[in-house]
Amino acid sequence: MTSYKINEIFYSLQGEGRWAGRAALFVRFSKCNLACPFCDTDFVTYRELSGADIVAALGRYPLCRFVVLTGGEPTLQVDPELLRRLHERGYYVAMETNGTNPIPEGVDWVTCSPKAAFVKGGLPRVGAVDELKVVFDGRQEVSDFGIEAAVRYVQPCDTGDARRNKAILAEAVAFVKDHPEWQLSLQQHKLIGIR
Repeated sequence: MTSYKINEIFYSLQGEGRWAGRAALFVRFSKCNLACPFCDTDFVTYRELSGADIVAALGRYPLCRFVVLTGGEPTLQVDPELLRRLHERGYYVAMETNGTNPIPEGVDWVTCSPKAAFVKGGLPRVGAVDELKVVFDGRQEVSDFGIEAAVRYVQPCDTGDARRNKAILAEAVAFVKDHPEWQLSLQQHKLIGIR
């Protein structure tokens, strides 16, 4: 039986991008193929769970049918078996990926957040996604990396420095005004103090 390294499973609101503000069940996978300087995921602590275990954990929140597979990098672990189990239970499955690996077939909504501007080996290899979300730090040039997407976002980088964050936000707003094909994505969960 396949097991998955899971950092945590929790119920909250999606904080970013197209689905911001929507109630969501998060399955955070441990393990990533990149080491981004601003990553806030603990990769040391995890539990090995089967697909049945994951579905059972999600079942503790019966009102929500929207699942976000995140990480780490979920494409390193998500497989057709897990997606089948989730769809059989009626879940709409979204995935957040850095785009460096193939997307498993059957994901309902794919958000790609390329990290090539920040780490070696981060060049995305996907050609089309539902949502493109580029981390904006005011220093790196914004690129779509040739990825086709229904919606495109710039998301201000959280540096941990309130003064720098304010400057980055102002620059991101100016960028969107100058490039209206992009939209602004804020990390709403951080702004309102939830996970």
